[in-house]
Amino acid sequence: MEYVVIAFLCLAILLYFLLGGADFGAGIIELFTSSKNRSKTRNTMYHAIGPVWEANHMWLIITIVILFVAFPTIYTTMSVYLHIPLAIMLIGIIARGTAFVFRHYDAVKDEMQGVYNKVFIYSSFITPLFLGIIAGSVLSGQIDPQSTNFVDAYIFSWLNWFAVAVGLFTVALCGFLAAIYLIGECKIEADKKRFIKKAELMNIAAVVCGALVFIAAGKEDVPLVSWVFQNQVGLIAVILAGLSLVLLWYLLLKGKTKILRVLAGFQVTMILLAISYAHFPNFIRLKNGDIVSLFGSIAPVKTVDSLGWALVLGSILILPFLGYLFYKFQQKEE
Repeated sequence: MEYVVIAFLCLAILLYFLLGGADFGAGIIELFTSSKNRSKTRNTMYHAIGPVWEANHMWLIITIVILFVAFPTIYTTMSVYLHIPLAIMLIGIIARGTAFVFRHYDAVKDEMQGVYNKVFIYSSFITPLFLGIIAGSVLSGQIDPQSTNFVDAYIFSWLNWFAVAVGLFTVALCGFLAAIYLIGECKIEADKKRFIKKAELMNIAAVVCGALVFIAAGKEDVPLVSWVFQNQVGLIAVILAGLSLVLLWYLLLKGKTKILRVLAGFQVTMILLAISYAHFPNFIRLKNGDIVSLFGSIAPVKTVDSLGWALVLGSILILPFLGYLFYKFQQKEE
């Protein structure tokens, strides 16, 4: 059952990035949109994510529950040494959700709408930035359980070049996903061209930030190159990610937008696979050279079995209805 729990953990992380990340990306796209076009972007975004945006945080909750119940050592290490970026990310999620609701459903439309708009777009940038910083921190080898002062233990554990580069890369990927997803929601050709342009810019930003990640990895002795390119699975995943990107832009130029979301999601999935495969089952690299792995920190068998069955039964009951929810709200208006 431990493999079932790990599979659900990986799936929850992936789906949160693909779905929740695209939601964050919608705010990032709005942030980098001119003021005259922001209302159009906002309306398109409401149609795309408005009815289902809150459901995407379910995957984050599942991830936290799995780590808390099945991998307490990993949960504790992250909660203690990364509590600052975790707190900032959670505040960003709360602020973003609150602003989204008030600016769209507030019965009184006044000057506060401007405040809600700013809170929404800036928290949409900050939240995935710190989500990426957290992900980079667990790989960076900068978490130091033997540190004797606050700065080394709770600041430099996440404030380093590699983690920040991963954070910026995450922001760019979220913006790219959102732009691709939103292309299919456009009914007006001019709006579609705008989002195609945004997708191009976010694609360039992702390439630049990806290069920064490798540069920072070399500077801080993170074996990212070997993880990605010195194993067969990682190399194949990189090749597939590149081919899917070429195919995506080819279909986009041909005006075929129906499978763009699938290709974008596949590309990001391959990127994550390339980075994580060689590192698995290791989860956290510590500064003293120790590794906190999934199998080495797993809870007792009875606990894992109970969680595994709960996840299986819960998915049977919930996932079909979640899929139906997405299907109904993605239907085009007559």
